[in-house]
Amino acid sequence: MPRNLPLIFIVTTVLIDGMGIGLIFPVLPTLIRELTGQTLADAALWGGVLATGFAVMQFFFGPFVGNLSDRFGRKPVLIAALFVMMIDYLIMARAHTIWLLLIGRLIAGVSAATPGTAAAFMADISKPEERARNFGYIHAALGIGFALGPVIGGMLATVDTRAPFYAAAGVAGLNMLFGLIVMPESLAPEKRRAFSWYRANPFGAFRAIGRLKGLAGLLAVFALYETAYFVYPAVWSFYTEERFGFDTATIGLTLFAFGATMGLAQAVLVGPLVKRFGAYRVAMGGILLDALVFITFGLTASVPLVWIMSVLSGISAISIPALQSMMSSATPDDQQGELQGVTGSIAALATIVSPLVMTEIFATFTRPDTVYYLPGAPFLLSLVIVLIGGVILHRWQGRHGRI
Repeated sequence: MPRNLPLIFIVTTVLIDGMGIGLIFPVLPTLIRELTGQTLADAALWGGVLATGFAVMQFFFGPFVGNLSDRFGRKPVLIAALFVMMIDYLIMARAHTIWLLLIGRLIAGVSAATPGTAAAFMADISKPEERARNFGYIHAALGIGFALGPVIGGMLATVDTRAPFYAAAGVAGLNMLFGLIVMPESLAPEKRRAFSWYRANPFGAFRAIGRLKGLAGLLAVFALYETAYFVYPAVWSFYTEERFGFDTATIGLTLFAFGATMGLAQAVLVGPLVKRFGAYRVAMGGILLDALVFITFGLTASVPLVWIMSVLSGISAISIPALQSMMSSATPDDQQGELQGVTGSIAALATIVSPLVMTEIFATFTRPDTVYYLPGAPFLLSLVIVLIGGVILHRWQGRHGRI
């Protein structure tokens, strides 16, 4: 098999997965209000509950799935996750109560192993010096898929609010069939390790991974970054509708600008930048750019600035593959799946807190009886969080040297 074929397959897989996820974002405010009959501010709170339910399940099942992939290989885990994802979208497409929609999101949290398993697959086939570039390809594919998904979802939503969910189910199903036919197994039998229930729960996995030298500080930075960055899926649709009056099509286009830029930056910039400046400087540069974007979104009333910052926010995401490369380089081959499970759980733990906090802040500062009207308040909180992460990363570099 040509060496690049597995890389092409996994990038295509993540691209399609990103499209399936992004399809549903523009319709959520309308769908939640349709199911509950509540105001936009209260619908935003339900949006936080749905996101948190997803994250709770991802938190508990991330290490479990990662350990399964270290034991049985990447292919069976990835195919099973895609199957569950397809069922989840069908459930949400048929949901006529907010509670059934919540059940669908809980199921989705269990199946959220796809990006983590794809990252473990990429670590399997990459040389150490290639990991930043190849992790950049994964996030680029997610970004481009995420960019295309909302545009398509916004267009489908003009036909029916359930159409994006049916489309996402079809995409997940086709992707599963594609994987069954062409996906090779990347984890050789001699590199697999026995499944451990102790390490398959998030707390045991945290202890196992956290004992690796220099990893605890990077995991803390990753957790803070994920918490801050989750402000976009948590409140973006609500924020842009409330502050600027954007409709679903315009929301989809702003997400397209964000996702397309993120995809291009991670596909084209990460590898050369890490090679030239090192992963630490790339990660720190992305964090500082995020700080600029967050303070602008927090305070601006300018629509042109929203578009400009949507592009810059996509570029700032170069921090993610840089951090992943630093963590992967500090992890043995037989724990790459476990590492991705742990990072998935850390991201989930962050998103358990972030949607509830961000949507509550948004609701507090946009209700008719609010003391101070500030729709961008969640972005100002993200500014503080990401700067704390930057301080920790700077101190980590002082102790461990440049990577």
